[in-house]
Amino acid sequence: MKNPESLSQSSNRPNPNPLPTDKMVTGPGGATSKKRQRAAALAANSSTTTSASRPCAAIIIDSPTSHADLNKPNPLPHKPHDPSLPSFNDVASADVILRLSVDPTAADHSPDDVVLYLHSACLRRCKYFAALLSDRWQQHQDDAVSAAAPYRINLEVPPAPGSIEARIAVLQLLYSDDFASAINTVTAAIELLPVALELLFEECVLRCVRFLEAVPWTEEEESRVLALVPLLSEDESKDLLARVSGTNNSSEEMLYGLITSVIHNPNMAYVKAFVAKLLREFSSRDSAERVLERAFQSTFHVVKESMEDYSSPGVRGDHNETEAIQRLNLHTAMTNGRHLLWLVERMIELRVADAAVKEWSEQPAFAADLQRAFRDDAWRNIVPGLPGVLLRCTAKLSSAIASGTILVAAQVRKKLVNDWLPVLIVCKDNISPLTPNNRPLYLDLEETFLKIISTLPMLDAQELLQQCLVFSTRTFDDCPHLVMAFNTWFRRAARPPQGN
Repeated sequence: MKNPESLSQSSNRPNPNPLPTDKMVTGPGGATSKKRQRAAALAANSSTTTSASRPCAAIIIDSPTSHADLNKPNPLPHKPHDPSLPSFNDVASADVILRLSVDPTAADHSPDDVVLYLHSACLRRCKYFAALLSDRWQQHQDDAVSAAAPYRINLEVPPAPGSIEARIAVLQLLYSDDFASAINTVTAAIELLPVALELLFEECVLRCVRFLEAVPWTEEEESRVLALVPLLSEDESKDLLARVSGTNNSSEEMLYGLITSVIHNPNMAYVKAFVAKLLREFSSRDSAERVLERAFQSTFHVVKESMEDYSSPGVRGDHNETEAIQRLNLHTAMTNGRHLLWLVERMIELRVADAAVKEWSEQPAFAADLQRAFRDDAWRNIVPGLPGVLLRCTAKLSSAIASGTILVAAQVRKKLVNDWLPVLIVCKDNISPLTPNNRPLYLDLEETFLKIISTLPMLDAQELLQQCLVFSTRTFDDCPHLVMAFNTWFRRAARPPQGN
């Protein structure tokens, strides 16, 4: 029989501490490895109600003892066992009497101990009992009667609910290879695993880990599994950790992948609503902001590049080929413009659109490309909705600024109006007659621009208001927003200078 020190050479798990050569082993240090001690301490965590616990202490007495000295427990149900092995809890053939006793120092301990009649041949399947029952730790007796008497072992059990039942279940498995019947639920695996670790029952540990790795967990079960991971070796825990441990940016990459899939696939209205909900409920607002900004930049780049190619074509050759490329550019701008609008709405909803506003306000070249494109007629029969899509992006961002949802510097507000006001004017002048869908959009954007202008310094407001004269109509009643804007400016201009 191997001694306890030799166990460390055949297993990566810490072996039991060497037993003293005295007759009796007492205290938590006896035959208890560090890993087993941690497992015992966590045994309480494996049940729904936790309480203070301490490591099991084994007491082995090598002295003559008759079976009548211990009360015979009620018959315990046991699983099918190997016919070549003795029966579990068989009084007649037992050579080891094991008493499971609750820690007497615990205030809520049960007074009832459990006595089991076991067999050393089966107990030695786990390394803890193999070491405990080895010749090195048993006191040799000259008396033949004493030598034939069963050994008595006492194991202190933590006072957590189910602790004794879990140990009995693990001990029964020493008599059977029917692990599938015992380890058939996540709860069972979680309750048996710390006991198997405590007793160094490697086969049971492996079966519990394999079962836990292969089945789904509830959130509560996941927390209990993670509490057991520190007790496992690296090889045992790696598959469990792979399910719950991501890389540093795995959440952002997953979210970006979802957004990319949604915005680049047609007929995804329901999926878009689902992803929008994920974004609203995402745990890290900073991560959501980074992902949305990344998608915004990528999509906006495609729109700008497409309109640049359309407005300044570099194609030389067949006219039909040139026309086909121009149509493709417009369709690309239209498709990605819709994606861009959805992204802008999500960013405003989450109040993370500051970067988008700054980017939108620094587009003089893009605004110039749009003005050139919308002065032509080619786009009307290809993508008639393109001006509306891009102006809706502008309107969403401008409204967020005017309402205070997005706070940006006065210079950013001025540049936004300065770049996009000419685009609005060109759209109004070249899309005739105004459709019922476009008219409210134009009027709303006019009013929003005038609100933003009212927040600027007087000289900046004066410069931009002069460009807004095109908002006027034949009657003052049709353009009250313009009348109010000029009245506000003149009222402020009439106020005497304040301060020094």
